[in-house]
Amino acid sequence: MLVETRARVGVFSVALGAYLPQFPSLESEFRAQYEAFRGTLPDSVELVDGGLVTTKELAQAAGDRFRAADVDLVILQLLTYATSYNMLPAVRDLDVPVVLVNVQKKKAPDYAHTDTATWLGELYACGAVGEMVADLERAGKRHAVITGVVEGGDPQVQAEIEDWCRAAQVRRRFRDTNLAQIGRPYPGMMDLYIDETNLYHRMFLYTKQFDWEKMWAIADDITEEAAIRAKAQEILDTFDIEGGGTVEKVWEMARYVVAFEQWVKDERIALIASHYDGFAQGKAGVLDSMLIPAFSMLIKQGVACAVEGDIKVAMAMSILKTISGTGQLSEMYSIDFEEDICIIGHSGSGDADISCKKPTMKIVPVFHGKTGGGYLTQFYPHPGPVTFLGITQDRDGHFKFVAAEGVNEDGPIFTFGDTNMRMRFSCGAREFCNRWSEAGPTHHMAAAAGRHIDTIQKVAKIFAVPVDVITR
Repeated sequence: MLVETRARVGVFSVALGAYLPQFPSLESEFRAQYEAFRGTLPDSVELVDGGLVTTKELAQAAGDRFRAADVDLVILQLLTYATSYNMLPAVRDLDVPVVLVNVQKKKAPDYAHTDTATWLGELYACGAVGEMVADLERAGKRHAVITGVVEGGDPQVQAEIEDWCRAAQVRRRFRDTNLAQIGRPYPGMMDLYIDETNLYHRMFLYTKQFDWEKMWAIADDITEEAAIRAKAQEILDTFDIEGGGTVEKVWEMARYVVAFEQWVKDERIALIASHYDGFAQGKAGVLDSMLIPAFSMLIKQGVACAVEGDIKVAMAMSILKTISGTGQLSEMYSIDFEEDICIIGHSGSGDADISCKKPTMKIVPVFHGKTGGGYLTQFYPHPGPVTFLGITQDRDGHFKFVAAEGVNEDGPIFTFGDTNMRMRFSCGAREFCNRWSEAGPTHHMAAAAGRHIDTIQKVAKIFAVPVDVITR
């Protein structure tokens, strides 16, 4: 990604301090189990180590480290029984979920040869889980439980932990980067309008405002021919251009892409929402005509770029790109009642990573409903499962996720230059349209290849927002 971020995950383990002097072998056993557990956490995250906690004081020290590091998530390994005061001081002052990992060392007891120390150290599928959750509830903390076994490996536990770490990466990405708003939302699309101060308070995302006059001049200082030529070749490698493409044909576009990439790095931008409603003449017309493929090149590198000034769908695109590797702007296009499918897609910038073949680029004399004309890009999403994510708000400004899973089927699609998919939903096209619309999303949503609702629900828990699951 052009702007890199790494989630910060607090990790610690708990055991009851009273056991240690009674059974001297337990401390070394617990430390070895905790070290092995830390080694299973993905290296894509930055670990903040709270250590082996056996007293309230050690829990407080772990909490101090987590708070100082501004962790995005806490993962707690339950080694054996422990009272909840071994946990609560470590998380009391945090506003992130606590994932309780309840993994037993051995698959099954050797009943005839198990003494108390072996039971407590290797065979205690922790009876403290209920106690921990009860007190997390009373403290108003978000939580999740993962139960499994160490012996022989447990792919389900590993997958759940990695999923939580991917979800935590969304929080860090929003927290450490900025959203660029260029221009303003499309006039009259009031579902897109947003209070940027409320956005910062609720979702940690800071909005930087940019005028189009600044954008027109962004490439003025880009003169290094080698960098421009390399970027032009990357554009040609990414798109099939109608009528044939050459380095010279996309040279000016490449200059702007190089400039936008530097701007993104300098301003630490991970999301862009833009709309131009001027006269599209002179330098403004040059940039406006090539903006769709230029922003597509940014999306390819992890920067969510949304048209029509839609900040909320830029957030949805960024979430899906972060957790799945793809994030495509979409909206409802048509319903094929004979086939019982929804045609879903959008004009504008897209994600090359969602395309099963080389995306196409062509020039049109006019952008429908928008100023000017120029390059359109069409992407061809892989057949198979697709996840949709919309983000909306209630009357009090609280955010809500709206999510659905369906299947993109092979068959005829529109060919006028817009990305579109033939989506089949388990509830049928008519009912999907009803349910999705009744959830009150904006008219835009993001799409990603694969099934990702489980991870979206974890992201929602991290941000403390509800999720409407429409269909799976």
